[in-house]
Amino acid sequence: MKKTLPLILTTLLMSCSSNKTPNELALESHDTAINVLDIWIRDPYITFGPDGDYYLTGTTADRNDPRWPEDRYNSGLDYSKITGTTTPAIVGTRVRVWKSENLLDWAEQDIEFTLRDGYWAEAAPEVFSAVPEDKWRLWAPEVHYLNDQWIVVHTSPLPVRAGANLAIPTGPDFQGPFAHPMKENMKGRHDPSLFQDDDGTIYLLWGNTWIAPLKPDFTGFAKAPIRIDPSDRKIGHEGATLRKIGDKYVHFGTAWSTDQLRKGSYNLYYCTADHPMGPYGQRQFAGRFLGHGTPFQDKQGRWWCTAFFNANVPPVSDENIQTRDLGENAQTINEQGVTLVPLEVKILENGEPYIRAKDPRYATPGPDEAQIW
Repeated sequence: MKKTLPLILTTLLMSCSSNKTPNELALESHDTAINVLDIWIRDPYITFGPDGDYYLTGTTADRNDPRWPEDRYNSGLDYSKITGTTTPAIVGTRVRVWKSENLLDWAEQDIEFTLRDGYWAEAAPEVFSAVPEDKWRLWAPEVHYLNDQWIVVHTSPLPVRAGANLAIPTGPDFQGPFAHPMKENMKGRHDPSLFQDDDGTIYLLWGNTWIAPLKPDFTGFAKAPIRIDPSDRKIGHEGATLRKIGDKYVHFGTAWSTDQLRKGSYNLYYCTADHPMGPYGQRQFAGRFLGHGTPFQDKQGRWWCTAFFNANVPPVSDENIQTRDLGENAQTINEQGVTLVPLEVKILENGEPYIRAKDPRYATPGPDEAQIW
């Protein structure tokens, strides 16, 4: 806290002497994390839409779920052995989307994709009938506007186990019905993500991490899937994304700092390559508490990463957080909702991207970090 207090105080003092809010000043300064949307959410994903505005989705509760905000720190997991609780997950059954012109003010859109709109509701209706709807879960959705069309990808543990979808709305403005050109090819593609290269090729990533280019009509893989791991260790266990920075392809992945499930902080790591399908170099640290975040550029070209509450206990104090060992439990400083954390992204003399959170609370691996530096 000692290192970040002057930064926060400066922002507050500046807001008192201007007509701008602390969040507006923090957005301008691009040096401290900002909580921008107070909702129950995991895995927040931000992209640009065809109108040039930002679009946000993620693992969310269903609209008007009575447990929010009373059950504010619901972990989103049903696994009592992991969380120490039998509280049902607040995770819902649909993709919800918010839109913003400025990253600060978000309005929910009249856009909705539910598990009933996915391929598996058509292919396995008997499973949907057999599993109670309050057990259905839609996880880690992403929405992309590529080649003049919206595309939705997500994973789901229930009602169809490992029932991932790639869906394309056939109606205007993200309206259904939805086409499912990949069909059974999406089965088992946990945490799917899309990346479009400069030549127009669209790649599907999943499962920390498999990758394959897709056919132009999305009816299957153009080449056989392969694994892309860092040269020295696994990238993590979930939340893989791919970006191109300079001439390098940057593969981001998520892991707990201790390398033990739900122990420590939920962190973001990366490795780089000269081609989307590798080979990739060593795993590097991008930011603490940034696991399953989306690295993205704003309209000014500055880099940010989304962050969210993922812990077994309510948020811990950020006082002296850089030197505090969090390894005894899953812990975070992130408040519930969507937090934006500024990133320093630069190209080194050797052409390699350097990526690191700018806010000191996120920039330093804690003493519970398992990776050797």
